[in-house]
Parts: sequence; structure tokens; C-alpha cells
Amino acid sequence: MGLTVLELEVGNPAKPDITERVEFLIDSAAIYSVVPTPMLEKLGIRPIAQQEFRLADGSKIVRKKGIALFRHGEQVGGADVIFGETGDSKLLGAFTLEALGLALDPLRRELKPLPMILAGLAAAPDWDFSPMTTCNGPLTRNHGRLYA
Repeated sequence: MGLTVLELEVGNPAKPDITERVEFLIDSAAIYSVVPTPMLEKLGIRPIAQQEFRLADGSKIVRKKGIALFRHGEQVGGADVIFGETGDSKLLGAFTLEALGLALDPLRRELKPLPMILAGLAAAPDWDFSPMTTCNGPLTRNHGRLYA
């Protein structure tokens, strides 16, 4: 299995025109993206929380967490970012990929557009769901919500 890398621009949401280019390793198992602390500080991104992580050897580490803007071509999104320390890899996580409307094909190791869905079933109370069924029987509607 190969590695997939992607170069993105990282910026402060409060100053989106000022960015730094970063080459990330795409980690399909990572939730958050990791950017070196000095780069985030240079961009004026401040930590807003701390997050505990468990490593593969079972040990735990704590890292600072903030919010960054990410740009790939015309695609722009905001996502949580981890303040990387010495020895931490620059990782691109799932939250950032989703914010950019991208998904990693794990077999081909290629980025694909992610279908963006805005409305759910509860947002469409006038739809007729009468032919739909579940393992518990037919769906019924009560005030625009579906119940099995």
C-alpha cells in the first residue's frame, strides 16, 4: 500500500488571504489534521483546547487544538487542527478532507469528490414515504418525522 500526499494552503480563518503551503500525508485513519506549531503561530492561529490521543504503543499524549482554514485549488474549508510538536508528522485528517469536499479512495489511494448533502429526511416533511419500510415494518410520519 502506498502513501498519498497532498499540498494544501493553510491559513487563519480571520485572515484568509494569508496562507502557508504544507505538504500533508493523508491518513485515512486520522480524524484531525496536524500542522507544526511554529507555522500555526506564524499564521496567528491560537489553541482553543487540548486533546488527548492514544498512540499505537498504548501511551497517551496531549496536543493543543485550534481551528484553521484549508484551501485546495478552489475548494476551501475550515476544520480543527492539531498543533504538531517536534517528531509529529504533518497529517491530513478526515475532518479536513470532508470540509474540502474530498474523500480518499482507500484502494486506489486517490482523492475523489465527496457528494455534499445538505438536507435530511426531517427537513422534508411533505415527502411521501408511504412505500418505505424498515425491518420493524412500514414507516409512519408524525409532524414531519419518520418513525418505524
